[in-house]
Amino acid sequence: MSHVTLVRHGQANTEARDEISYDRLSDLGWQQARWLGGHLRDTHEQFARVYTGTLRRHIETAEGIAADCDHAPVQDPRLNEMAYFDLATAVEQEHGLAMPSDREGFVTHLPRVFDLWQRDRIEGAPERFADFETRVRDALTEIAAGDGRALVVTSGGLIGMAMRIVMRLDVAALAAACIAIENTSLHRIQPLGETLLLTQFNALPHLDTPERRFARSHL
Repeated sequence: MSHVTLVRHGQANTEARDEISYDRLSDLGWQQARWLGGHLRDTHEQFARVYTGTLRRHIETAEGIAADCDHAPVQDPRLNEMAYFDLATAVEQEHGLAMPSDREGFVTHLPRVFDLWQRDRIEGAPERFADFETRVRDALTEIAAGDGRALVVTSGGLIGMAMRIVMRLDVAALAAACIAIENTSLHRIQPLGETLLLTQFNALPHLDTPERRFARSHL
């Protein structure tokens, strides 16, 4: 049966405060990806197609996973993350809302940023909210319509937007979904006629053992 499995990239450079510095896997991120790849091979998961964004952390994660697929990964810029550091910088400059340094701070920061973004209240936004939503919808619809199982390595914000599209989430729920999404987590979408159904969210079977739980990460 055809389905689309979305994977958030492995842990990136958590000390970064800009897009370029963030965009590479940490040592832990590489290990997360390799463990996920091992799990997929052990459970005989095969994919007809593999997609990534064009960001370094996506490509490195796909390399670490090394999924069982006869074709090289397709790089699609529509699968790239929103430029969150740039967006947060614009919000700080225009609205005085500082970017937090820990996950707890994002619990209140992200909904406020998304609300301003959706209402076109961020003049320096690198991309409009509506344009981000459209490109995610277009990419997801196109991939879901393809033949065979697809693996998509991307980012948490894009996966959150996919959840918004499939589950019809409001902006507050979108922000909550994004905050919950962990590195190298699995999310599965099942096409059914013209409808897309969510059948799995934020699964971490490759890290769900006592000796690997230390490797779970959000940032």
